[in-house]
Amino acid sequence: MHVFILSVSGYIYSTSRLFDEAEKRGHDVSIIDHTKCSVFLNNGKKQIFFDGDDIINEPDVIIPRIGTSVHKHGTTIVKEFEMNGVYTTASSKGITTSHSKINSLQLLNNHNLPIPNTVYSINKENVEEQLALLGKAPVIIKLQEGTQGMGVMLAESKKSAISIIDTFNSMNKSIMLQEFVKESNSEDIRAFVVGDKVIAAMKRKGTKNDFRSNIHRGGKGLKVTLTPQEIDIAVKAAHSLGLTVAGVDLIRSKKGPLILEVNSTPGLQGIEAYTKINVAEEIIKYLEITCSKKSTKIKK
Repeated sequence: MHVFILSVSGYIYSTSRLFDEAEKRGHDVSIIDHTKCSVFLNNGKKQIFFDGDDIINEPDVIIPRIGTSVHKHGTTIVKEFEMNGVYTTASSKGITTSHSKINSLQLLNNHNLPIPNTVYSINKENVEEQLALLGKAPVIIKLQEGTQGMGVMLAESKKSAISIIDTFNSMNKSIMLQEFVKESNSEDIRAFVVGDKVIAAMKRKGTKNDFRSNIHRGGKGLKVTLTPQEIDIAVKAAHSLGLTVAGVDLIRSKKGPLILEVNSTPGLQGIEAYTKINVAEEIIKYLEITCSKKSTKIKK
């Protein structure tokens, strides 16, 4: 199996782990910096070039590791591979959707999957009415482009919420409002989905004075056992976005599990460290089975 890992650097932990496990299992694996790829379109002919070489027909599978800052270019490269029949662990549409918090929540809500009550609007004239839809303060205010817990704020009162919203509106920043689920106790769950299974899950807890649970913000992680309902929701959430490898973030509430977001490029470092599960190997093993089935269908 010839594998392309689309990543800006081979020194990134997740990229390095995937490369090592694929190579260990005897596969021909290459790390391709997607920011150095070019698409050439001419009279129906489609080609992707990397450092002057035509590479479109080379891989059996691609594993996109597309960061937020370059996701528009990255999804264009992924789409070109898709249109030429190359299997990808994350569809171009799924990557694009996952990078928009509100678009991904719209899709999840459309599939009747549970999410926190959410309000999205750019109307500056009815902020109080928007807040009223979520009930009493506190409320969560999220920047659309925020990652790793950055751009997520807790407004303790209606007055502070209006002040924060007005500030972001004046800066033309896209935000959304969400209910604050107090009983989650500054904890969330990262469910790592591969194919039709959750292969690893960890609970993340924020620091004493921070409601955010992200490990990048100083939070701690530990292995956790999911309920059958949580597993079902996580797998359905990933698939609804067109992702066969994804990190699904959940919180536990009085209403049951709620999906916070779905990550198309989930990191491996935290989940492998806290669960002691070889997630990278599980991804490669899944691709071996999937590509084998695909090859059999083509031969028939």
